[in-house]
Amino acid sequence: MLNPGDAAPDFTLPDQHGEEVSLSSFRGKSVVLYFYPKADTPGCTTQACGVRDHRSDYEAAGAVVLGVSPDAPKKIAKFDEKYSLGFPLLGDEDHAVAEAYGVWVKKSMYGREYMGNERTTFVIGPDGVIKEVLRKVKPAEHDELVLSALGAAA
Repeated sequence: MLNPGDAAPDFTLPDQHGEEVSLSSFRGKSVVLYFYPKADTPGCTTQACGVRDHRSDYEAAGAVVLGVSPDAPKKIAKFDEKYSLGFPLLGDEDHAVAEAYGVWVKKSMYGREYMGNERTTFVIGPDGVIKEVLRKVKPAEHDELVLSALGAAA
């Protein structure tokens, strides 16, 4: 698991429009990189709509928000369209980026074990260094915690 002070591993993933997005292309800006389990599920929808609704706060803080799930770009495109999210959602289908960030974990639901993204947010500074790690964030509290970490008001 990565911690504050660590360099954020660079990556390139397709977004919901099929465009390649690289973390390194945002150097000079703060980046909110959040990993979520699955598009269009209740918690993930709450979290994504919160980011959408606080877009002006993130912009005022000079931050770019990137959401990452193991979903295919086609599925996240439907999610983006359904809720008019309007920010980059990235498909990490082979979960290589989630593994690099230490958030691809064993989970359990109804006695069944499976692997998936742990809901975790990394606040990355303009220099590419991780400033804050928010683990197991409750979707409804996500924006308040992240904006506080960025030094902005929610």
